[in-house]
Amino acid sequence: MTSAPQQHCDALRDADGYLPLEQYGALGDGRAVALSGADGSIDWWCVPNIDSPPLFDRLLSADDGGRYRIAPDGSYTVERRYRGDSNVLETIFTTDTGRAILTESLNSGVAGRLPWAELARRVEGVEGSVTFAIHLAFSRRWDTANPYWTRAGHHDLFHVATVQGLFLRTDNVRILSWDDTAVHASVTVHAGERATLGIVAGEAEPLVASPIADIDARIDLSDAEWRQWVGQLDHDGPYRDELVRSALALKLLLYAPTGAIVAAATSSLPERIGGDKNWDYRFAWIRDAGYTIKAFLRIGATGEAKAALTWLLKRLGDGQPQVCYTVGGQHVPMPVELDVPGYRKSRPVVLGNIAGGQHQHGIYGDIFETAGRFVACGHVLDTQSAETLSHLADECADRWRLKDAGIWELPEDQHFTMSKISCWQALQRAIELVDAGQMPSTCRERWVRERDRIAAWIGEHCWSEARGAYLMYPGSDRLDASLALAVRFRFDGQDRLARTLDAIDAELADGPFHYRYSGAEKEEGCFLACTFWMVEARALLGQAEQAEAAFKRAMGVLDGRGVGTYAEMIDPRTGHFLGNTPQGLTHLAIIQAICTLGGAAL
Repeated sequence: MTSAPQQHCDALRDADGYLPLEQYGALGDGRAVALSGADGSIDWWCVPNIDSPPLFDRLLSADDGGRYRIAPDGSYTVERRYRGDSNVLETIFTTDTGRAILTESLNSGVAGRLPWAELARRVEGVEGSVTFAIHLAFSRRWDTANPYWTRAGHHDLFHVATVQGLFLRTDNVRILSWDDTAVHASVTVHAGERATLGIVAGEAEPLVASPIADIDARIDLSDAEWRQWVGQLDHDGPYRDELVRSALALKLLLYAPTGAIVAAATSSLPERIGGDKNWDYRFAWIRDAGYTIKAFLRIGATGEAKAALTWLLKRLGDGQPQVCYTVGGQHVPMPVELDVPGYRKSRPVVLGNIAGGQHQHGIYGDIFETAGRFVACGHVLDTQSAETLSHLADECADRWRLKDAGIWELPEDQHFTMSKISCWQALQRAIELVDAGQMPSTCRERWVRERDRIAAWIGEHCWSEARGAYLMYPGSDRLDASLALAVRFRFDGQDRLARTLDAIDAELADGPFHYRYSGAEKEEGCFLACTFWMVEARALLGQAEQAEAAFKRAMGVLDGRGVGTYAEMIDPRTGHFLGNTPQGLTHLAIIQAICTLGGAAL
């Protein structure tokens, strides 16, 4: 069980009121994700869906953003952890007068995800007595809505634009003040006593006013369901706790109604404090879906893998594949800048993503690698999917010579080496699917010829003997850490790839972590997934001791930062997380590294 070290309340937020990203734990229900801070403040929750406008948005506006805080009234120390094999979060507060536990859950029901959003928070006295201050204020949706309350029957009903909900609580919660802008309340718990508060919310739909005792009981029911899901995972190798925690984080990012997998749960968290590389990641990338499906298959989460693969294949049937989609399968809008302070005053704050208008050759490799892995696990492609994939292989064979935006979605298209390798990967997997009887064989020989042309082109244009590495793109002297993935893709021989890994370590490593490409250190932190791709690559190349040591160095830092949900990047100087969180690529890279270190088949 990952547990954050004890901290004093005065050391949590900075002078502007922002909490370090590693101090947040994530809650989820298969439709949305809430971020709960170590000081008892929920600062981010989009309702009802992960890409909806936020009900709480203090994460991006510390002064007047929406928040829902439950914390001791006065000085305290705090330590927190997830319950074992669960996404139910516990925060232990210790004051001069006693000790109490705050338990939090985005609840599910007996049959799985509830048809409404239900945020439950339980306070339990452990020893002595603790008085908690409660502050509830909803987002103004960046000054496009003003929250207000009404009375409906016996219930208090809040409204934020089209979202409405109930604020439910046990009788021992004492309301101090209440108006449209905020609710202030208090509760005191002695050892053995508890108080429970619940928010039930939906968008333009009837609301179920469950008894607060039922909401309280669903905390433990949700915990049991998380543990049951973990019990079905298949991993008997090393680092079980780390693998399970990353699997649970990935599960939070799967949007259950469609099977889409979002890149992360947040928008506009900066890749460098004060920088302008702030993106909305609440969309489903073909790349992330493919990588996550493979990770789920590798640990036996077959249901999630199948749901995500079905979502992916349906997108292919909609026409030429896009880089990313909304969770509902629509095109991602171009970014719109909002007049919001931003996390630690890092702007812009945006809705939408430029990747929606890009082309990346990597989608070909990601799709075919995913289908190949699905079949390798003993499953079967349907006829329509096989035909769709066949057309996609033809498209790859036609388009591989074009420039693209690359895996890192850079503004200037280039002949990125990793993109060409992805095209090689796609055609190689397509050939293997034909040979396995899973795809029509009409164009097999054409795919063989184009695959070999791609390999020859890469060898001629992308390798630098002087650098002892594959370059980021021909004519450049830059390195690209994503090339570590080429080892998993089974590209090239061991010598050139091993030399490329050595060059990446020499130039892009900063302590145990790695920057994405040459020059990135000037504009962002280290990209966590790259480090674990490097671990996996070295293990696959037979460098087991070096891979294990690198994994332990990286996890040794991360294990001391928060409760086990990780962001996109880390600042190697301060150890603070950067970028959107929880980040799917980070967690799936950890899973793949652990499985490979343990000797599990690809």
